[in-house]
Amino acid sequence: MKSNASVSDRIFVILVYVILGGLSITTLLPMMQAVTISLSPPEVVNSYGFHLIPFEFDFTGYERVMQYGALWTAYGNTIVRTLLGTLITLIMTFLGAYPLSKRSLPNRKLWTGVIVLTMFFSGGLIPSYLLIKGLGIMNTMWSLVLPGAVSAFMLLIVRNFIIGLPESLEESAKIDGANDIVILFRIVLPLSLPIIATVGLYSGVGHWNAWFDSMIYIQDEKKQVLQMILRKILLEGQDVSVEAGAGSTAQAVNSETVKMAALVVSVLPILLVYPFLQKYFVKGTLMGSVKG
Repeated sequence: MKSNASVSDRIFVILVYVILGGLSITTLLPMMQAVTISLSPPEVVNSYGFHLIPFEFDFTGYERVMQYGALWTAYGNTIVRTLLGTLITLIMTFLGAYPLSKRSLPNRKLWTGVIVLTMFFSGGLIPSYLLIKGLGIMNTMWSLVLPGAVSAFMLLIVRNFIIGLPESLEESAKIDGANDIVILFRIVLPLSLPIIATVGLYSGVGHWNAWFDSMIYIQDEKKQVLQMILRKILLEGQDVSVEAGAGSTAQAVNSETVKMAALVVSVLPILLVYPFLQKYFVKGTLMGSVKG
């Protein structure tokens, strides 16, 4: 903080830090609790109070999770969904945002307004279900990645980012004989790494955490995604410790330990990927939101 800052500025900055600190604590405490329970023996888990730091370690919960086949089948389905869905979203979003960024596009304001309108109104669940069924993609991966392939919000963010790029670059490319396709893939995309990371992270996290569409459109247990299996474990009381340990002489393990171990395993990939994309994520969001 600058030494010449006014009293009101100092109070505002302190208040901001207090609020951010409180939000950080409310985010970290449940995660620390989950990690500690997943690593603790049954007598510690069953004891009263919060358990934020593991003092005794027991990896039996993770061993049972590793033996639970349905979880890993769903893990593979979620990885495929996340990669495929993110790729489709990136391609469709950029192919839609690039022409919208051009002032020469006929009825540009009209098309932008139609896209904005979809942010406030939708057909609802029943028409969406009937559409997916009518297209014949029920119980397939396409029912999970195609309906939300393009987000109107992210489309506008990308459009604003492209508008902010220097027009002189495209003008020089056109003088050299480049068409719009070449300009998009040889000039615009290489300069759009921050916004690509932003769209990719939004889409990837969204697909990784999604479960409701899988519950609606997927009937085959072997095609369910990770979060749907995790939901069954946490909310419906599916006993992984019994199923994974069936037919074995493994020692008894607390069901809460197994549940928390499954939870930690499910969020670990996002926790590992986010730090590498965070700087691009912040830059892309800011640059894509400053222009209308």
